[in-house]
Amino acid sequence: MTEHTAIRPAGFATRQVHAGRAPGAGAGAVNPRATPIHLTAGFEFDDFAQARDRFGGAEDGFTYTRIGNPTTSSAERRIAALEGGIDAILVGSGQAAVASAVLGLLQAGDHLVSASSIYEGSRGLFLDNFGRLGIETDFVVDANDAASWQRAIRPTTRALFVESIPNPKNDLVDIALVAEVAHAHGIPLIVDNTFATPYLQRPLEHGADVVVHSASKFLAGHGSVLGGVIVSGSAFDWAVTDARGPLFPHLAEPSRALGGQSYVDRFGAAAFITYVRDVVVSRFGPTPSPLNAFLIEQGIETLSLRVDRQSQSALAIARWLEEQPGVESVDYSGLESSPFHELAERYLPDGQGSVFAFTLAGGAAAAEVFFDSVELFTRMTHLGDVRSLIIHPASTTHAHRTPEQLAEAGIAPGLIRLSIGVEDADDLIDDLALGLAAVRGAGVVPDARGAVAENGEVAASVVLGSGTLDVHEGRALAHEAA
Repeated sequence: MTEHTAIRPAGFATRQVHAGRAPGAGAGAVNPRATPIHLTAGFEFDDFAQARDRFGGAEDGFTYTRIGNPTTSSAERRIAALEGGIDAILVGSGQAAVASAVLGLLQAGDHLVSASSIYEGSRGLFLDNFGRLGIETDFVVDANDAASWQRAIRPTTRALFVESIPNPKNDLVDIALVAEVAHAHGIPLIVDNTFATPYLQRPLEHGADVVVHSASKFLAGHGSVLGGVIVSGSAFDWAVTDARGPLFPHLAEPSRALGGQSYVDRFGAAAFITYVRDVVVSRFGPTPSPLNAFLIEQGIETLSLRVDRQSQSALAIARWLEEQPGVESVDYSGLESSPFHELAERYLPDGQGSVFAFTLAGGAAAAEVFFDSVELFTRMTHLGDVRSLIIHPASTTHAHRTPEQLAEAGIAPGLIRLSIGVEDADDLIDDLALGLAAVRGAGVVPDARGAVAENGEVAASVVLGSGTLDVHEGRALAHEAA
């Protein structure tokens, strides 16, 4: 008798193409290789009994696209498999994912603790929208200081929130450290993994309990659709209690919808994600279009190829920027000079992502000249696209913060955020060199020789990825190297 040999798990690139695919319908049936787009509002029932049983939960199956759709379910299964979760829910946007995940845990009177360095839309959601609903939020400035998290937690705290690669400063978070603090208090850790993607990091493997994404970004990859996703791990005990009773009574106490059972009784480790699907998402209705779900799943099939190339290019560009006169600093964890480089080596060994910031010495004036002078980078508020993108956070995404708040977040007037696409890195460096040359030509920062231009006229030479750039009177001419 031959001893059975276990087959090793499939690699990430294989799983991003095949994971979660529903089995074929069988011989003689139509079996499309790509996931079909089920563009329908609802689904027919065979008879009275089937309609009753599907609504009652006695039979699996689809009833209405707001609640579930085969195309959407296919994308959900694949994302859950890539993140190592037990289930995933696809919603209409990244904001909807964050909102639905938090509302699946917290209610009026509860308290959320978040890292301070997060996407500005999430910060506004926590402060303004959740604040109006009676959910308070405090922010931890040093997200890698366990004592800071400990001090922020109250008896009413019900979740901690961080980003795996924070926006826009690349100030990485020690996820295992934060998870340990959270679990010591019987509360879950939510991680926004948009920038890292499951290819570079899987937060559930480091102690996180819930992962969210803006699927509009790297997962979809082409800047054409919106979507968000919530993924649940299997390790957290949703029946956790303190001296006053269950911390999550909506999950641990009997539910009318479940005939007197609790979500923990019925679904165990999947209590949270099932509650979010059945109660939060189905009722608030952030439903993704099946067409968007199809395009997100299509994007996922090339995720590792894109992210690997983008990360390599980002590192090359960050290293180049770090050497340029007029650039005060570069915030990229892949750089040896980054204070977060050690964390990057531990948590992001396969690449440090492709979204980062750098700060120009000339402040807002330099940033404006630079922003208007690049030609290959697309000026728009988005990221994770196959195209390289550029934005000035202080005047756009973070414009509602006070100068003091911007300073505390390390967002200087001259800070520029880049999202590196799949173009040739040398071409992107050439384009950034155009911007730097224009800044020098405008006389808002010292040139390569340390001389400040007068009347907007200066001659300078800037090293390019593939040659040199001559600048005179603010006009740039690129020449091939001799």
